[in-house]
Amino acid sequence: MKMAEDVVDIAAYFDRIGYKGAARPTLDTLQELHLLHPLAIPFENLDPLLGRPVSLDLPSLQAKLVEGRRGGYCYEHNILFMHMLQELGFEVSGLGARVLWNRPEGALTPRTHMLLRVDIDGETWIADVGFGGVTLTAPLRLVEGVVQETPHERFRLDRVEGYWLLQVEIGEEWRSTFRFGLEENLLSDYEIASYFVSTHQQSHFVHTLMAARPTREGRYALSNNRLSFRGPEAFQRELASPDEVEQVLRDIFGIHVPMGLAQALEREELL
Repeated sequence: MKMAEDVVDIAAYFDRIGYKGAARPTLDTLQELHLLHPLAIPFENLDPLLGRPVSLDLPSLQAKLVEGRRGGYCYEHNILFMHMLQELGFEVSGLGARVLWNRPEGALTPRTHMLLRVDIDGETWIADVGFGGVTLTAPLRLVEGVVQETPHERFRLDRVEGYWLLQVEIGEEWRSTFRFGLEENLLSDYEIASYFVSTHQQSHFVHTLMAARPTREGRYALSNNRLSFRGPEAFQRELASPDEVEQVLRDIFGIHVPMGLAQALEREELL
């Protein structure tokens, strides 16, 4: 899927994520970008929680995630990442997935997640820089049944009933994240799904606070007022006030917090 013609500020993106390597469409480049992007740009849903629209056009994504020092959810992350990869000359297409994380195995869920297919030198890779607390920090080769290492967890891809299933190893347990096919999705597909998850009253994006960011040492996650870290010296603690939540969002997740968060936390009784 070739995105609409817009001005891609690749230099600002490189500065945002701290990339100083070659601007060439190689596997080494993809691997480094795939690590640096989630380390720098957090997963977060502040706009849906605040009742603000989520725009998926390139100028809006660059203004928010790059220049505005904000994060976003899967559509924002992966559409931005797609633009940047295309600008570098990668062959990229967008895919859709059905989320299984924290759901019963075999659950039939709507197609509300986005990931990317990247083809390099005759091999197909899966990229996804926007899946919350277990966001990939490396692309995965599209092969069945092979355990693949990343800078964080180990992952594997399997085939189930004609779909690809992505699983992650947490502790000694393999857990399903999502299932997907290889049919290319268009921007209009993502806009419809994004509008649903960011506005519908049954969507958890509208009523809960979420933030996640990996570091070199592990992963931070914020769910409402519960902050956790998975890695060496793991911990979990409760935040007591809107001011403390905002401080954590700034200091740990690197988010320029928009106005109105305290009121949203109070409205949804999240503290």
